[in-house]
Amino acid sequence: MPKLLVVRAHPLDSKTSRSMQVTDAFVKSYIENHPTDSIEDINLYDLAIPDIDRDLLQAWSELSSGTAFDELSETKQQKLTLFNGYTNGFLNADKIIIANPLWNLNVPTRLKAWVDTVTVAGKTFKYNEKGESIGLAGDKKVLHIQANGGVYGGKDPANQYLKTILTYIGVTDFQELFVEGMDHTPDKAADIMAVGIEKATALGKTF
Repeated sequence: MPKLLVVRAHPLDSKTSRSMQVTDAFVKSYIENHPTDSIEDINLYDLAIPDIDRDLLQAWSELSSGTAFDELSETKQQKLTLFNGYTNGFLNADKIIIANPLWNLNVPTRLKAWVDTVTVAGKTFKYNEKGESIGLAGDKKVLHIQANGGVYGGKDPANQYLKTILTYIGVTDFQELFVEGMDHTPDKAADIMAVGIEKATALGKTF
């Protein structure tokens, strides 16, 4: 049974968020057209996502030096468990939706923290004998949904960042859906959103 992981990176819902409104349209269509698939729909703003901090860096160092997991401090164990949980959630998915707004030309910080959990040596990529990286996530499909006030055509730093990282870990099927220009041409915002929702609905049938 294929598994779809929906990763939402916006603190607001579809009533006030354009990216979430388009994502809702995709998910609704996907459920209707893939009734037997398993779907996990998460919002990163409702979850605890550990940043790579002193505790995690020390925990990884201690583990690599031979320290057993249960010998780590309770705080380090908790952060490692959370971090590894997101890594495994990504690895267990066949298809991934990443949905976010464009904030200050970048992804929300919660999304950056999540991306760190899926960029893990030995799990999503490895090094060969020459020290070159080899992606291990080539069997996954990714759709990036992003709402932009301006028009960037996928050239914005946020989309380029996600595409670069996911390509690095081996993803070759990286699709994009941008709903953009609503702030640049507010008189056309409703029409732009309608087209975006239509595209999301169509993608939900085929993704």
